[in-house]
Amino acid sequence: MKQALLHIALVEPQIPPNTGNIARLCAANDLALHLVGKLGFRIDDRSLRRAGLDYWPHVDLRLEENLHELQRAFNGARLFYFSARADRIYSEVEYRSGDCLVFGSESQGLPQEVLRANHNHALRIPQRSPNVRSLNLATAVGIAAYEALRQLGFTDDGAMPMNGSVGKNSL
Repeated sequence: MKQALLHIALVEPQIPPNTGNIARLCAANDLALHLVGKLGFRIDDRSLRRAGLDYWPHVDLRLEENLHELQRAFNGARLFYFSARADRIYSEVEYRSGDCLVFGSESQGLPQEVLRANHNHALRIPQRSPNVRSLNLATAVGIAAYEALRQLGFTDDGAMPMNGSVGKNSL
């Protein structure tokens, strides 16, 4: 597996424009995008392509059959599982180069058993209002990815971060 600064994994995404927007974010930041499991659309879906515009050739796209295959591909590297039901806040983690940020589908999120099995790596993005169940998938990915990139010392001149991360809290 090519070394990417960060990896974004979408488990069974259902809405093509969300995946297209996330692909565009990945292309803009040279992040690997993993699509995991059964997709709610064809990979050549018109709305998926439209949301990603002409950036698809610049996306490091990887397909995994299921979550176990994704976990095996990382062979000990850190995966963080995002859910509105997690206890820990996403900004409390010290991200490292090579980490994978894993998000569930728009309607179901990640399975409860996955969150229980990975409790120490389950993260949430806080929301002030109890009237909203969760954020839009593309919004959540953007928030988490840019926090990780900020901690890694990311710059917009194409420079890679210097050794390690800049964050203050570690697991």
